[in-house]
Amino acid sequence: MSDTTAGQQDPTTSSASAERVTHSYVRDVALPGGTGTLALVTLDNGLDHTKPTTFGQQGLAELTLTLTEVSRRAAAGEIVAAAVTGKPYFFVAGADLTSAKELAGADAAKHLASSGHDAYRLLTEMSVPTFGFINGVALGGGLEIALSCAYRTISSDVPAVGLPETALGLVPGWGGCYHLPRIVGLEKALEVIVARPAANKPYKAAEAFSIGIADALFDAADFLEQSIVWAAAVVRGEVSVTRPERESQQVWDGTLAVARERLDAVVHGARPAPYRALDVLAAVRDDDLDAGFAAEEDALTALLLTDELRASIYAFEAVNKGKRPTGAPDPRSARPVTCVGIVGAGLMAAQLALLFAQRLGVPVIMRDLDEERVGKGLDFVRATVDKLVATKRMSSDTAATVLGSVTGTTEIGDLASCDFVIEAVTEVLSLKKRVFAELEGVVSAETVLATNTSALSVTTMAADLAHPERVVGLHFFNPVAQMPLVEVVQAEKTSTEALATAFAVAKTLRKTAVLVADRPGFVVNRLLVLLMGEIVGAVERGTPVEVADRALRPLGLPMGPFALFALVGPAVGLHVLTSLRDELGDRFPVSPGLEKIVADGTPVVLPAPARGVPADVDPALQEVFDSVAQERSAPLDEAGVLDLVLTSLAREVGLMLDEGVVAGPTQIDLCMILGAGWPFSAGGITPYLDRTGYSDKVLGRTLLPDGVANVPA
Repeated sequence: MSDTTAGQQDPTTSSASAERVTHSYVRDVALPGGTGTLALVTLDNGLDHTKPTTFGQQGLAELTLTLTEVSRRAAAGEIVAAAVTGKPYFFVAGADLTSAKELAGADAAKHLASSGHDAYRLLTEMSVPTFGFINGVALGGGLEIALSCAYRTISSDVPAVGLPETALGLVPGWGGCYHLPRIVGLEKALEVIVARPAANKPYKAAEAFSIGIADALFDAADFLEQSIVWAAAVVRGEVSVTRPERESQQVWDGTLAVARERLDAVVHGARPAPYRALDVLAAVRDDDLDAGFAAEEDALTALLLTDELRASIYAFEAVNKGKRPTGAPDPRSARPVTCVGIVGAGLMAAQLALLFAQRLGVPVIMRDLDEERVGKGLDFVRATVDKLVATKRMSSDTAATVLGSVTGTTEIGDLASCDFVIEAVTEVLSLKKRVFAELEGVVSAETVLATNTSALSVTTMAADLAHPERVVGLHFFNPVAQMPLVEVVQAEKTSTEALATAFAVAKTLRKTAVLVADRPGFVVNRLLVLLMGEIVGAVERGTPVEVADRALRPLGLPMGPFALFALVGPAVGLHVLTSLRDELGDRFPVSPGLEKIVADGTPVVLPAPARGVPADVDPALQEVFDSVAQERSAPLDEAGVLDLVLTSLAREVGLMLDEGVVAGPTQIDLCMILGAGWPFSAGGITPYLDRTGYSDKVLGRTLLPDGVANVPA
């Protein structure tokens, strides 16, 4: 058994660039049964398991040298197989995107695009069977290494496998578009390349195996050993893998046409990357590897130089750095949480109960006014857990533990043992104040009290308590399990201990926490409700509903404004709009149309025509707005509505920064990306306002000091 490193680069960060070089270490492994020798290439950046392995130019150059030597040995008969694996917890997490924003022109972009092909095709064209042993996270260019191999195994504990490039403004350009349809078929490849990235939903190990990305799934405890045994069986011809038959040209073209129609219905041309991915897939049906790689390189070269990519990199860095919250207290100040109380048993409260039970692993007590409400909350928890078990996303043992830890009560006194209590009752200030007053007479002096308010003043909520310093805001978003953001609200008297506890809880719940000041609507609701208020206002002044709804399509938001109204509920939207108007003034408009929609129970959107296709606005909505319209001005076209919305958003972002709602513009972007679905391709709201000139037009300045490409997150 031997160990070598090709290229002989220094194992530290290169002085010429910021690239942390991922090295390619080779060792020979004797395959069982006297089958022969396998050359095992291990990819490792020399950092611990908290630092993902990525590929930059130097790492790719070293991999090319390494695989060239392995190929020579294969041709010489010295080895019978080759395999690639990664360091613990990481196969390869993708390309080093931070270096991509520094590319100087088309030639540099073309070189980066071709570098991956130069290295990876050595695996595809090797004269012996090649294997990708996916032992950890494999994303983007990392997964494409494995796809370039003839066979793949995967460890059962791998949490993320996928090709997220189209969500970042790129295409899978190092072999992904060419290889994946040949491995799983075009329909599944479209899901991996276009649909999953849009939902920010990579595959877990079992899912990757079930759709055919991996050919074998092995337990994590002895994954490498089992993979080597399996590889030996393949080499000996005892195991074979069947790939799907290639679709006919007619079926291939028809499938892509349907995918393009669905993309148009969702994206409306706002982002070029997924469309370029479809173009590449159209060009790679034939088995000409050179032509297929050329199509990938052309698309990747063009996209590497776009504003969309620079914006995506900014957003990517903001989200990654958001895992270490700006302004959070020393975590050592946090109080231990051994039992959680939840006041309320409605939908939001029940979702919180399940999340706390799953992630904190402590007893959770839901309290509501009567047995019927408590029962409904517990029924929701039970039904959700049953569904998770049925879909194999939760084991039966875990389900039993979770269900056993969630209980319900009608007695406020039963929360006395809780050291963390969060209220999730109706968004009425007087009711929330009463809840906290009752709790203060029951819980211990050390108990932290949290509110899930979406817009109300936490300071006012706590003002009459004997110990207002124990109160903190924790604003979760619906659906709780899926939405990654929590706004942590620091009230006027919130103590360091309460704030630290809130951040610690959010981290354990696997949420990204952003510190916000106690200002109306905080970040997400303040901006989203303003956006929706401007849309409704435009309609009430004579703009057709359909025109107003289409106007925001250039933003690339996950849904139109009226679909968003339907999701949050018109009554909730009206309540928050009214609250913000009371606090912040008449730039948050009165809406007689929305009031009538709520009073009459008018549907906002029609049922969705198909899965993944947005619902249309209900035609009855136009009649409602027409019936309450007062003074009609000239109706706006789509461009006019968009201009109105962006002008208002730029003004409001400027006011929020002046008020110190967050530490800086990047925190606003982080909130809008994770809490409102603002697309990575736009970089968040502040880069978009800068790039389109609205920041300068409205505020007389840009929001980010150096533009999207260079501003630190």
